[in-house]
Amino acid sequence: MRSVGPAGAGRVLLTVLAAMLLAAGCSSTKDAVDSADEFQFVAPGGQTRITYEPAESRGRVGDLAGDSLLRPGTQVGVNSYPGQVVVINIWGSWCGPCRTEASELQFVADNARDTAVLGIDVRDDRQAAQDFARDRGLTYDSIYDFPGRTLTALSGYPRNVVPSTIVLDRRHRVAAVFLLPVGASDLMPVVERLAAEPAATAPAPG
Repeated sequence: MRSVGPAGAGRVLLTVLAAMLLAAGCSSTKDAVDSADEFQFVAPGGQTRITYEPAESRGRVGDLAGDSLLRPGTQVGVNSYPGQVVVINIWGSWCGPCRTEASELQFVADNARDTAVLGIDVRDDRQAAQDFARDRGLTYDSIYDFPGRTLTALSGYPRNVVPSTIVLDRRHRVAAVFLLPVGASDLMPVVERLAAEPAATAPAPG
């Protein structure tokens, strides 16, 4: 067996440390962003509330848009809200926790500054979903997306977690993920902090 001198041992140690740091980075929420600055969801290891800090670690979503639930035949999506914080909620009228969550999201839509709420209605009957929104007085729109195809703009994001909520900052980068039902008390501190980020970080409308 060949022996390794002090210099060789140093090189081996550096190689091992680099490999350990790379592995650690891949498992952290900070590094759930690829080199192209696009969001890439990484399995959270049991976490149900994930935040992406610092802001430079946030990945931008793709063109997330689809047919409007409230205005059939028109398109609605993230780009409908330039320069705003966007709360994306994945829901269905068949989902028990979504019934409680809806009024909480409406509160956020009504009271959070520079913030929009956008639903993604999945695996649902359109009429049932429209009745759900009307009966609860929901004014925020949703993408009607029975198969959940719009979620491909959130690379790797689990389609089967309903409800779940994604919060985008003013530049429409993913700042937080909730893989469980949320209330206004969960969301308001997050969206208020993001809305208070320097306006210079927000994209110019248009």
